[in-house]
Amino acid sequence: MDIFQLIAAERVRLADGLAELSGADWEAPSLCAGWSVHVVAAHLNAPWEVSVPSMLFEVARARSLDRGFDRVARRLADRLDPAACMAGLRDHADSRFTPPGSGPEAPLTDVIVHGADMLVPSGRSVGVDPGALATSLEFVAGGRAKGFVPKGRTDGLAFEATDLDVRVGRGPEVVRGPALALCSALCGRSSMLDRLSGDGVTVLAARI
Repeated sequence: MDIFQLIAAERVRLADGLAELSGADWEAPSLCAGWSVHVVAAHLNAPWEVSVPSMLFEVARARSLDRGFDRVARRLADRLDPAACMAGLRDHADSRFTPPGSGPEAPLTDVIVHGADMLVPSGRSVGVDPGALATSLEFVAGGRAKGFVPKGRTDGLAFEATDLDVRVGRGPEVVRGPALALCSALCGRSSMLDRLSGDGVTVLAARI
């Protein structure tokens, strides 16, 4: 499976989904705390709009990875209107950029989870490719998703997708649910917890 092909397809799919949003939807809060839908879409354009040295400079100046990303995303949103954000996802769908120290699972997870961040609040969704979802779930639930899942969040837990044949982890307590909801919850979206079940949900909730 070529993960970069999965990334390209999901970027185009997401752009198509975003095209259905109204102006008010674009300015509404996303599931990504503190960011509007527009800011999230701008963030997804950062790999080709912002050089690695510039990003590292912002992170160093902010003395925080999250604050550095926040500053960059907001500046991009000021410069890129919604149409430009969607065009960027389509025009650069084939970008093979990966964050330093990360593989292609990172940008794949970025587009999948942030896609839900943007579309779920308005009652919409994207039919993410099952192979892409499986790859992302194995990444975020496998204890190696640095920058996405804090250390210790998956300890002692197993994660089982109810819509895919995927189970990750050997912990005694299980968290079950749709793969997208599992990915989003693992990445800190507590609003997705009500879509999950199993004796491990309470443990996961306490770690978010």
